[in-house]
Parts: sequence; C-alpha cells; structure tokens
Amino acid sequence: MALASPAKVILGSIAFVIFWVLAVFPAVPFLPIGRTAGSLLGAMLMVLFRILSPDQAYAAIDLPILGLLFGTMVVGVYLERADMFKHLAKLLSWKSKGAKDLLFRICLISAFSSALFTNDTSCVVLTEFVLKTARQHNLPPQPFLLALASSANIGSSATPIGNPQNLVIALQSKISFGDFLIGILPAMLMGVVVNALILLCMYWKLLSFQKDEEDPAQVEVVQEETMNSHRFSPARMSPFTSLNSHEWNSRLEAMDVQSSPNINVNVGRRRIETVGNHLGSDDNEINQVPSGILDSTGNSNTSREAENDTVSRKREKDTIPSEPVAILMDRPREAISTHSSEGKEDLTMRWKRMLWKSCVYLVTVGMLIALLMGLNMSWTAITAALALVVLDFKDASPSLEKVSYSLLIFFCGMFITVEGLNKTGIPSTFWDLLASYAQIDHVSGVAVLAIVILVMSNLASNVPTVLLLGGQVAASAATISAAEEKRAWLILAWVSTVAGNLSLLGSAANLIVCEQARRLPPLGYTLSFWTHLKFGLPSTFVITAIGLAFIR
Repeated sequence: MALASPAKVILGSIAFVIFWVLAVFPAVPFLPIGRTAGSLLGAMLMVLFRILSPDQAYAAIDLPILGLLFGTMVVGVYLERADMFKHLAKLLSWKSKGAKDLLFRICLISAFSSALFTNDTSCVVLTEFVLKTARQHNLPPQPFLLALASSANIGSSATPIGNPQNLVIALQSKISFGDFLIGILPAMLMGVVVNALILLCMYWKLLSFQKDEEDPAQVEVVQEETMNSHRFSPARMSPFTSLNSHEWNSRLEAMDVQSSPNINVNVGRRRIETVGNHLGSDDNEINQVPSGILDSTGNSNTSREAENDTVSRKREKDTIPSEPVAILMDRPREAISTHSSEGKEDLTMRWKRMLWKSCVYLVTVGMLIALLMGLNMSWTAITAALALVVLDFKDASPSLEKVSYSLLIFFCGMFITVEGLNKTGIPSTFWDLLASYAQIDHVSGVAVLAIVILVMSNLASNVPTVLLLGGQVAASAATISAAEEKRAWLILAWVSTVAGNLSLLGSAANLIVCEQARRLPPLGYTLSFWTHLKFGLPSTFVITAIGLAFIR
C-alpha cells in the first residue's frame, strides 16, 4: 500500500503519537486523562482529521475480539469467587522445601494460570499471595515478583485466551485453539524452565540465605487473611449458637481460676440470685439458718444443719451456671431445637456452596473443551459466561462490575487509531523495506523479524504491534507456503508476548505486579525500572531465541 497524501500522513502520525504517549504514559503532566480516554482521543482525531470516515471507524472495531475478551473476564470473575485462585495459592506453600523450590512453584503456577485465565488476572490475584508467602518465610520479595510477572507473560503465550494480542492473532489468522496450543506449548514450557534457571543464577546467594521462619501460629493467621482478602463478598461468620457442656465447663473453670476471691463471691451470689426463682426459694430462705431440732441430749442440732447447709450452698455455687446457661437450662428443648435448625441450615449452605463451585469448574472445563474442539471462540466464551450468571441464580451486577470495561473501551479506541495509521500507508511502507530481510524460511530472516517485533512491542506496545504488522507478516509468509503463514502468526504471538519481559513498561502484567506490590501497606515493596531491566534484558533475548527453535 502506497503512502497517503502528506497531510494525511502527518495528521495520522500526530493522532497515533498522542494515542501512544497516553497509552504508555497515562499520567503525562500536560494531559493527565488516562490510558482509556487517550485511546478514545486518538480514535476521534483519526475521524476529525478525515483519515477515516465514521463508518470506517465503526467497522474497524473488532467485535469478536471484544466478545472473547468480555467472556473470559466474566469467567475469571466467577472462578475467583469459586476460590480457584485460593487453591492455586495454597500450592505455593504446600510442602515447600525452601526458597528455590518456592521460586520454581511460582514460575509454574503463574505460567499455567496465565495460559487459562489471562496474565493480567493471574498477576492481580497472585501478587499479594506471593508477597505474603515471602514474608512468612522471611525471604526477599524481589526474585519472586520477577518470577510471577515474567512467567505470567511467558505462560500466556500458549493459548489464544492467554493475553489480548493472542486473541487478535487467533481470530485474524483463524488458527484453532488446539493448533495454537500445540504450536507454542513446547516453546512455553522450555521458556518457563529457562526463565526460572536465569532467576536462580541471578539470585542464588540471596535465595540461599534464609532467616528463621515466623511463628507457625502467625503464619496460619496470615494465610487465613490472605485467603479472605480476595473474596468478592465479605466473609460471613456463622451465627452464635449454644455451646455444649464441655465448652461451658471449660470456660467457667477458666473464669474461676482467673478471678479473684472477691469476684468469685459476687459471681456466686449473682448465680444464686438468677436461678433462685427456678429453684423455688427466695434469698431469705437460702440464707436463713433453719430452726434447731433437739436431740436426745437436749442440745440444738443447729451446728450440724448449718454445716450441711454450707456444704450444699458451696455445691450450688460450684454447679449453678451463669445467666445465659441458666436460661438455656430452663428451656432445653428450645435451645436444642434452635441449635439443630441452625446447624442444618449451615450444613445446607455449605452443600449449596460446594455444588455451585463444582458447577463453575465444570462450565469452565466445558468451555476449554469446546475451544479445543474448534468451536467459535468468542461465542463459546460468552456462552460460558452467561451459563455462570444463570447458575449463580442471583443479581449478576456485583460480578459484572468486576469486568474491566475501561479495557474494552481502550481496545475500541485502539482498533480505530491503528486502522487510521494503516490508512496512511506508513506500516506497509515500513514493512516493504524489511520484507526482503525478514523471510521466515531462513534463520537470519527469523532473527530480523524477531528483533523488529521485540523493538516495536516495547515502543508501541504488543497489541498495536500485532495489529500493525500481523497482516503484513502473514501475507509475506503466505507467498512461501500455508504452513509458513501459520508459523509466522505463531512467531508473532510468541515474540510479541515474551517481549513484555524486556522492561517494566513492556506489558500490563509487569505494571500490575509493580503497582500491587507497592500499594500493599504492610508488605509494600517497590520494583524499580532498572531492577527489572537488569533481569529482563538477558532473559527476554535468551528465552525468545530458545522458543523460536521449538515453534512449528
């Protein structure tokens, strides 16, 4: 495609640069409107500058991609409500054998969860778990946060639903879910292993030095707080019910031991006063010394009766429960029936909860099977999302509010902006200059193509890179063979995804981990740009090169 008129080239470039600046740096001082609004501004400028007509702008929005993205986000919300990520987090500390073992676990769990639930979702949920696990074992958080973010990016490359650029590639190339998975899975597995080895080599000394672990009781409390912190609805405590006799006795004994003698006397009096009416006597009768009965010697039998009365009052003091227990003893049938009914209700709720979780997992597995069978990915994800909404059998607003609608709007603006830049002819002209050097039937051509994708993914972000280069790369490879065209799409997916590990600004997953770690008050940790770059630069080039050898 030839270049458009100079005016359109200049105006289109201005609109795209504004979009790019606000997308990469959403809080620029002169226009702090954010990433989503910046995307819409770039789209509007493309229409105002007459690069695109309004109808062309609407046609540029890829509805299947938005539908697939919406469906997977809704499924992710319900999976989180069903405690899927809580179970994944438990694997981090289950029979852990030290810091190095923990690092490998984080790499594996982050990679596989990202392949199924998108890398952004995995990073949002798992960052706090990783930080708290590191604190429990008194380990430095830096290598574990890097392992989480980098493995999430690598793992998300394996499936079309792992990240947004893969959604674009899968729908534009019409590569089935199964073929996509088979084509990149070997590279992904090797990449995760190599990534973990690079982290171990860089932080071996730091991971070898381990302080004494925290008290087990404190660890258990932290774990419970961690599990509850990610629930969408606040945790509910079961209602208080009557305690059994052993629990009451233990509490009363503890209270008697801890109380002073004066307090014991007052408590004993209060107990007698409370249950006096139930025993059929008043205070005077209890404290009154009975009239003497003369024995055969004519002496009063008062001393023996007083002694017996003192013993009986002492027994009453020791055995009569406090006020709540007295009330329960007065109405034992009511207490037992209340306890029984509440216990049945609690058991019923637990069974309903377990049944609902099972349905969520079954629907998710069914969605994955349908995707592997080659059914329409967008409608499959939307169908699974609506099935979960219906099975929940309650107002879906709280769950649907968790969907990132700002991300969907950002994609709409980005589609229009990128289409406007394509209309200027700049991407096609740029590719014409590189096409002869980037033929994927030669090793040198694959290397040139990979470098171009790496650089553009870090300058223009990975999704715009895929939108700008995807069609050009595929068309060039199609002149060789259909198999090379498919391989070109998979190379684009692999390199553009792994390119996110190069710098902190390379992918949204990196920024999510960085912001989540910084904002946690008791655990706050700042992952700097240079710290990430020191690891990301060698890791990205090594893993990209190794993965390219496994993509077929």
